Amino acid sequence: MTHSVNVSTGLITTGFPLALRGYDPVSYFRGGPVAGDAKHALVHDGATYYFADAENVATFKAQPVEYLPSFGGFCAYGVSVGKKLDGDPTIYKIVEGRIHLNLNADIHQAFLADVAGAIAKADVQWPSISDKAAAAL
Repeated sequence: MTHSVNVSTGLITTGFPLALRGYDPVSYFRGGPVAGDAKHALVHDGATYYFADAENVATFKAQPVEYLPSFGGFCAYGVSVGKKLDGDPTIYKIVEGRIHLNLNADIHQAFLADVAGAIAKADVQWPSISDKAAAAL
């Protein structure tokens, strides 16, 4: 299995691990993150995403890349320093159409201190760490 998506462990009815802790990725662009529902599940690139409703499933299916969190849902600031830290789906910033999650409120403040710089560093780091296990970094 690839390590490029931050997923929860445990059994999900789809047989694939849960991404975004079950939050609906489309909802970020429709007022803010809301928890999805297992009855609106969709597997994309080996991860299960939950959606609030069938409309959001259809929206995601039409253009998944538009709604996926950056850096596989790992903490954007963590990726900028070469680490894969858990991304909290309720602590985020949308920049240029990309959802950037952060580990916690303190890390989010560090991210906000230099958003452009952190994203630029993360964009450079991500290709070399995306397929590595978090524990190996």
